[in-house]
Amino acid sequence: MHKAFLSLGSNLGDRENNLIQAVEEIEKNADIKITCASCIYETDPVGYIDQDRFLNMAVAVETSLSPLKLLEELQRVEKLLKRTREIHWGPRTIDIDILIFDDLEISLAQLVIPHPRMFERAFVLIPLMDLCRDEDLPTEKLRDYIDKCTDKNGVVMYKKFELGN
Repeated sequence: MHKAFLSLGSNLGDRENNLIQAVEEIEKNADIKITCASCIYETDPVGYIDQDRFLNMAVAVETSLSPLKLLEELQRVEKLLKRTREIHWGPRTIDIDILIFDDLEISLAQLVIPHPRMFERAFVLIPLMDLCRDEDLPTEKLRDYIDKCTDKNGVVMYKKFELGN
């Protein structure tokens, strides 16, 4: 089994329900098991800022899928939840990114692991901290990255998330 960390975000429609539906859809795949979920955070948009605030969270998964097969499955979930790609970093019903997959480093046109901008984004790192145990990810290093993020003041706890709700 492989261990991966995913980031989920939504700022269109019922943002919280979009996250819940995405988690439920991911859990339906017999080759993926969500082992832990972060709290949900409300966050300012980054990049393209003329849009509504996001809800973001992170999940840890165990999977027998390869990185590309996991990406394919996550894109299926995005499509099911009506994700469109009209504006780069623009509004979306759901966005699911693979942040880390085991200790792999991958650089392909369709997939880069670790996620190339994750260490610059508090809206990714703060939820990820919720999942951290030092054996998975070095918490001290994550805190250092968060301290350097310019968007950290725009990340606010929205609500706790319990798997199976």
